[in-house]
Amino acid sequence: KAHCAPVIKHFSIHLIPPSLPMMTAVGAGLSQRHGDLCRGGRIGRMTQFLAQFQIALMMLTRLPVGRTAGDMPSIAASAWAFPVVGALVGAASAVAFVAAVVAGLEPLLASLVAIATGAIATGALHEDGLADTADGFGGGQDKARKLDIMKDSRIGTYGVVTLCLVIGMKAVAMSQVAHPGWALIGLAAFSRTQMPVLMWILPHARPDGLSQLAGSTTPAVVFSALGLGLIFMLPLGFSAILVCAGMLAVTGMLAWLAKRQIEGQTGDVLGAGQLLAETFGWLMLAALS
Repeated sequence: KAHCAPVIKHFSIHLIPPSLPMMTAVGAGLSQRHGDLCRGGRIGRMTQFLAQFQIALMMLTRLPVGRTAGDMPSIAASAWAFPVVGALVGAASAVAFVAAVVAGLEPLLASLVAIATGAIATGALHEDGLADTADGFGGGQDKARKLDIMKDSRIGTYGVVTLCLVIGMKAVAMSQVAHPGWALIGLAAFSRTQMPVLMWILPHARPDGLSQLAGSTTPAVVFSALGLGLIFMLPLGFSAILVCAGMLAVTGMLAWLAKRQIEGQTGDVLGAGQLLAETFGWLMLAALS
């Protein structure tokens, strides 16, 4: 505040003649404005956080985000907001699940409705990443060929089989969990923390593509995302700790496999990491129920 005093004094002396009450009122407004500018750092940070959340929402969903204020932040810097976006997707899936049950559907069908809702909200982004990763890792003979297959928009046998198995296991496990509403939110949130984890521990596998565009994240962003994701898991009780540990273990295994297969990560690997972690979380919850 001290550094704002000369500015306020300047306006008081030079812009506000004592004989003009209206000018005095204007000068008071200017003084207030410059007082607000003294708090500009705090407001700027809030604007930055909002812009980062918008980037995360644009990156991970098909939902409208509007224009970002100020400079556009990087995807890597916005990765702390991935679990918040996941919670929104999970909430939409939870509403769909409850609506399906109220309409008279069995839990398994209601689970498929919830999964379909999440896929619609995200544009099947993670499902596409898993299918491409399975095709590339399973069908390529070397790194270059694997990356070429993963870049191909067509889906192969490995991708179809993997996607069917993962979605099937996820739906059946979800149907075995009593009242899975909050689990839909928590697992969708924490599973999206696995993407910044992979961005942090693995180098880029190719010099271009979505992962390269996203950039490299930092430990602060990664642990912020993990903390937020864990908060959304807390309503699940003590089992949340076990499930989160299991999801991190699955991500570690995927990171090891990606390092061996393509020497790093791509956008497809990030999407596969989210979906595999979420599915394993459902399997653990079903086993603990």
